[in-house]
Amino acid sequence: MTDVQNGSTAPRTEIPMLRAYRLWFEHTRKCSVGCKGTPKAQDGCEDGRQLWGSYRLARIGKATP
Repeated sequence: MTDVQNGSTAPRTEIPMLRAYRLWFEHTRKCSVGCKGTPKAQDGCEDGRQLWGSYRLARIGKATP
């Protein structure tokens, strides 16, 4: 029997690129400073730009732990 059939689940690890994107996306939905409603990530607040930069680095495989 496999683990799925036994009902046990292994802890899921999130892919760094997807985690970085999720953090940026969650920030933009809640940000009242300047990210919400901007058409480009570069036009957002400083925190939003930093999160987007982290995503871009993770996307090309240069993520920092």
